[in-house]
Amino acid sequence: MKAFTMVELDWIAHVGRRQVADAIRDLREAGMDSCPGGGAEIFERRVRDVICRNKISGERWLEIARECHAQGVRTNATMLYGHVETIEDRVDHLLRLRELQDETSGFTGLIPLAFHPENTPLSYLPATSGQLDLRVIAVSRLLLDNFPHVKAYWIQIGTKLAQVALFFGADDLVGTVVDETITHAAGATTASGMSRTEFESLIRESGREPFERDAEYRRVVRGPGSSPVPREPSPGVSVSV
Repeated sequence: MKAFTMVELDWIAHVGRRQVADAIRDLREAGMDSCPGGGAEIFERRVRDVICRNKISGERWLEIARECHAQGVRTNATMLYGHVETIEDRVDHLLRLRELQDETSGFTGLIPLAFHPENTPLSYLPATSGQLDLRVIAVSRLLLDNFPHVKAYWIQIGTKLAQVALFFGADDLVGTVVDETITHAAGATTASGMSRTEFESLIRESGREPFERDAEYRRVVRGPGSSPVPREPSPGVSVSV
């Protein structure tokens, strides 16, 4: 079960008046074995004061991710780019993730998130370009050599550019999207979901092999009338269902 970002874990601990380590332990014992990477945004305080003033600090995000990894709970990480951050802020963000991964090896993958300014207080900003989207994915893949996976979130950059991103360092198109609402509230014009058949076709059109996986990128093999059986990680682009 993948559940709760670092921001949400911090709030759960706060509401329960507990240490975050205790909250993570109880959630792990209840079945949570991995966490999504939301809320990381950009770690630089100056940027967070503009785009997410009410969220935890970048240092706190990393602290909670470190505790998750210490307890055997693997997590993803994100980076929200294309707003008020500088190139130096992006590099700093990636280097901090790289440093923690060297320490814990607990990150499964990075999801670069393109900022959609429409319907936000920063609506005056332009949307990211396709060139920037591909550059961020390529640099992330080169710099985060200790991250197993880099994802291209087709909801945000579109299906065609996501296909191209598979040749710029991405190896996962983020498959489990049934009805996305956050990016669409900010003006996204992509589909809010995609069927498995459509998703597999998208990947095959790119010359890649789709496969169903679990949260740890183990290939899932389904037999007639049987439960899925995870196998060891396999190369290729995943369809996570």
